[in-house]
Amino acid sequence: MKTIHLGIAVAASFLMQMAALGSSGKGMLIENALIADGTGADMFNGDVRVRDGQIIAIGDLAGQPGEQIVDAGGKVLAPGFIDTHSHHEGGLAEDPGALEAVSQGITTIVTGQDGGSEIPLSRMFAAYTARPVAINIASYSGHNSIRGAVMGEDYKREATPDEIAKMRALLAEDMRAGALGLSTGLEYDPGIYSSHDEVLTLAREAAASGGRYISHIRSEDRDLWSSVDELIRIGRETGMPVQVSHAKLAMTDWWGQAGKFIGKLDRARADGVNVTLDIYPYDYWHSGLSVLWPERNFDNRPVAEFILAHLTTPTNLRLVSFPPEPLLAGKTIADIAKQQARDPVTVLMDLVQRAADEAKGARILSTSMDERDMIELMKWPYANFCSDGALKGSHPRGAGAFPRALGRYVRDLNVMPLTHAIYKMTGLSARNMGISDRGIIRPGARADLVLFDPATVKDNATVEHNTALASGILKTWVNGELVYSGGKATGAHPGQIIRRESRQ
Repeated sequence: MKTIHLGIAVAASFLMQMAALGSSGKGMLIENALIADGTGADMFNGDVRVRDGQIIAIGDLAGQPGEQIVDAGGKVLAPGFIDTHSHHEGGLAEDPGALEAVSQGITTIVTGQDGGSEIPLSRMFAAYTARPVAINIASYSGHNSIRGAVMGEDYKREATPDEIAKMRALLAEDMRAGALGLSTGLEYDPGIYSSHDEVLTLAREAAASGGRYISHIRSEDRDLWSSVDELIRIGRETGMPVQVSHAKLAMTDWWGQAGKFIGKLDRARADGVNVTLDIYPYDYWHSGLSVLWPERNFDNRPVAEFILAHLTTPTNLRLVSFPPEPLLAGKTIADIAKQQARDPVTVLMDLVQRAADEAKGARILSTSMDERDMIELMKWPYANFCSDGALKGSHPRGAGAFPRALGRYVRDLNVMPLTHAIYKMTGLSARNMGISDRGIIRPGARADLVLFDPATVKDNATVEHNTALASGILKTWVNGELVYSGGKATGAHPGQIIRRESRQ
C-alpha cells in the first residue's frame, strides 16, 4: 500500500470514477507519483486517474482494462502551471505545439496583457476554438487596443466622453465574449495619455460583468508609489479584484523598499481591496526603448542622464532589436559607445530618436531590479508566478520562468518550500484569475498536469540562447492529453478557451 494523504473529497472521487468508467475513452492512470495538489498542502504518494479530460480519482488505484498506465517513477505530479501574464499567444499559428510554454509545464496562458488584445476578442476565441493549440487560453480585454481602435492616430490627449462611451461598448462586447476583465498598459502608447477617470470608467464597465482588473501600472520606476496607489484606488472604487502585473521596483532609488510596496498592498487588503500581484523570476525586463521616457521627450539630455544613473547602466541596457540598424542588436549601450567613441548618454539619445516610434520595434533588455526585492515580492502570500514571456521571445523567461523559480529560488536558494512555490504557479494563480476548475489536483478538476523532477528542474535559456528548453520537466498534459514528453511537443492540440466564470 502506498502512503496516501487524502486531504480531498475521496467520496466524490469514488462516485465520479464509477460514472466515468462507463463513459467514452479508455482513460489514463498516472501511478507512483509524489502528488503536489496545488493547495500548498504536504505532498503525498498516490495515483491519479484521468478520463475525458478530467481527474476522476486520486488514491491507491488499480489499473482498469484498456487504461493507459503511466509510471511517474516517484517524481512530482503537480497541476499544470497557469501563466497569469503571458505573451505566448504570439506565434501560436506557426507553433501550435507551444513548445517553449509546455516544456516549462505551462498548460494555461492568460493573454491580453499590458493593455493589448485582439479586438474584438471573440475573433481570437473563435479562431482557437476552430483550430485548437496545445495550451488553454484565457484573455483580458486590452485598454490600449480599445483606445487605439477608437482614437486612431489622434491619441496623444485625454479622450472625450463620446470616445470613452465607444470604448465602453467595445469592452462590453469583449466581456460578453468571456474576457476575464480589463487589462491596462499605462506606460505604453496610447494608454499613457489616458486620464485616471477614463481608466476607472472602463474598469467599472468590466466590474459590472463580474470582471477583474490587471495592470502594467503607469510607472515601475519614477512614479512607482503613486502608480500602485492608482491600482488600489481602482480596486477600492469598483470593488473588483485588481492585480499588479510583473511587479518590480525598477529604479535603484527604490531598491530595498519591497517592504514598502508590500505594506501598501497589505493595508489595501485590510481595507477590503482584493489586490494581488504576479512576478517573474528575473532581475531584467524586456520592452520597447521608448518606455524609459514617460514624457516621450526623447531630446532631453537630463532625462537620458537620469536613465543611465537611476534606472539602469550602459552595461545593463542591451538592444535586442533595432530596425534602423539591425547589426546593433545584441549590443549594450556601453558596447555601442565604445565602438562609436561617443559617451553613453549621447548614444542613448541618438538611438531613441532614430527609433522613437514604438511601431519601429526598437526593443531592449534592461537590468533594473534587485534580487533581494524580487524575493520579498515572491514570498508575499498573494503573489503568484508568471513568465511575461513569448514563444521565440528575446527574453529567456519565455522558455525558462517556471523552471527557474523551481530550480534557483526553491531548490538552490531555499526561498520557499516546493509545495508553496507550486501553489503560487497553480492554485493561487487560478484564484487570482477567477478560474475554479484548474490549478488543483482533485476529482472534477480539468486534467492539466505536469510531471517533473525537483532534483534536476532548471532553466537553460539565457540572453544569448533565449529559447533553450528547460531541464527536469518530464511530461505535460492538457485536458488529459500528453502535449510534451521526452523534450518534444507531441503534436496534440487539446487546448481550450477559458472564459470568465462569473456573471455574463
